[in-house]
Amino acid sequence: MKYKYNPPTIFKNLFNEFYWNTTNNKILLTFDDGPIPESSEIILSELIKHRIKALFFCVGDNIQKYPELTKEILREGHTIGNHTFNHKILGTLSHKEKINQIQSFNHLLKNEFGYEVKYFRPPHGRFQLTTNALMKKLNLKNVMWSLLTYDYKNNFELVKFAVTNFLNKDSIIVLHDSIKSKNIIRDSISFIIDEAANKNFSFGEPTECLK
Repeated sequence: MKYKYNPPTIFKNLFNEFYWNTTNNKILLTFDDGPIPESSEIILSELIKHRIKALFFCVGDNIQKYPELTKEILREGHTIGNHTFNHKILGTLSHKEKINQIQSFNHLLKNEFGYEVKYFRPPHGRFQLTTNALMKKLNLKNVMWSLLTYDYKNNFELVKFAVTNFLNKDSIIVLHDSIKSKNIIRDSISFIIDEAANKNFSFGEPTECLK
């Protein structure tokens, strides 16, 4: 059961170049797939309320469509990570296509927003044995997770179960900035914050959590 929410230790040890947990015993909130109208605004509002800085793994195509939302994420002091330009699964791409998907995203952020991207997360969390070498080549850090909330199923009870049973002080939590999860995202964030408080856990900023 646990492996559905938190990858097994042996798997993390095999791919120990990736970040699976934070390095400072603080919780890191991450949001995949945005920015998306309505969803992003809800997330940003909740993060402002609770004074939490998060890591947004955005899709290049969405950034291109919604530049103002991207600017708002950056204005609020959050970090943007690379989730490829078109949310392509790495295993379906040639080496050249992988590099193009990742570099096109980085170039967009640099050219349009003056922003240097440091972090990467593969779409659907699916990577290959060659991913670490690719990260080194492109000077990126691959950030996975230790708590999958299943918020994309749009079922708040699933989120509550995952967080209640598997939240740790060094969790990297995956939530989604998407239409699928927008109806429960506010409650999901609030529940995570309440559970963390009950366990005396604290939240960290991306740069301090991923050293």
